[in-house]
Amino acid sequence: MFLIGSLVVLCGLLAQGTAQLAGLPYPLGQDLPMSMGHCRSLHVGQTMPYYGVPPVVSTYPSEYLARNFRDAFRQGLLSGGILSFLEHIPLLNYVRPSNTGGLVGALGKVISSIPILNNILDIKVTNPQLLEIGLVQSYDFHRLYVTIPLGFDLKVNTLLVGNLLELSVKLDVTAEVYAVRDTYGRSRLVIGDCIYPPGSLRISLLNRLGPLQNLIDSLTDILTRVIPGLVQGVVCPLVNGVLGLLDVTLAHDLADVLLRGVQIVIKA
Repeated sequence: MFLIGSLVVLCGLLAQGTAQLAGLPYPLGQDLPMSMGHCRSLHVGQTMPYYGVPPVVSTYPSEYLARNFRDAFRQGLLSGGILSFLEHIPLLNYVRPSNTGGLVGALGKVISSIPILNNILDIKVTNPQLLEIGLVQSYDFHRLYVTIPLGFDLKVNTLLVGNLLELSVKLDVTAEVYAVRDTYGRSRLVIGDCIYPPGSLRISLLNRLGPLQNLIDSLTDILTRVIPGLVQGVVCPLVNGVLGLLDVTLAHDLADVLLRGVQIVIKA
């Protein structure tokens, strides 16, 4: 009881002293502003309130963090040879009727039912592109979804009519990125799901030098089945490698933000 009384007297003195310094009267026992140390008058038996330390507000320049990550991620994909991979997709192996087994064999039967497809000499990939990478943060701010848009053109040549048609192909691969912390307290970025979103593959006709619509429809159907798996099978491991080669400071800052669930400002 003596201790509580002493606190009341001490807080009152502090209040009066502060008021005198400010040139304003401040009655003893009146609640003080929070800036005056949180002192309040107490009655016998009342305990002092506890004022915890306020949470630390993030000062990360998140708009720069997102931009730097996008630029570094893009450069990592290019350095990893993603465009070279697109140029060398073995599409011809998947449209020749002689191939057997699994999906390829089933597609080969479809191809063999259209005689002119047996005369395909080459399917050449041209103009491979890595388009603008997209970033979307999850609702809980703990994950980042990276959309990797790819594009290339196809030139289909046949034995009978030469350069038969040209196609434009665009495909998205979406990788989930999140952060983990090891037993030593070190954080790092890892890849979660890496998928081909259904419906993101677009195949359009650029030029046709032959009147065979059934050929175009059948070939488009075949490419729609095989291209996503081929691209996804190489892009996803490449993404995992890119995360491991990011600048240490950039990777640490992003991992820390994701672990804390801080919203990142993402600008187009």
